[in-house]
Amino acid sequence: MKKLSVKMLLSLLLALSAISLFAQQDPPLPPGDASGNDNKAPRNGAPLGSGIGLLLAMGAAYGGKKVYDYRKHKKEDN
Repeated sequence: MKKLSVKMLLSLLLALSAISLFAQQDPPLPPGDASGNDNKAPRNGAPLGSGIGLLLAMGAAYGGKKVYDYRKHKKEDN
């Protein structure tokens, strides 16, 4: 019982100490224009199209492998 309470206390202390490790800075301001026109959106975003396509392809390959293994295992049982 004592080992469990020591482990729980240590886990709690580690979890609470991690909260203070997050950065407390504001995000940088978007770059301004020399003409004073600051209505443009910042151009520092990450593209999402290729990442989503890659995740979908990997999910389809994983699902196909699972179906293949299931059918192979089912065929061996009969």
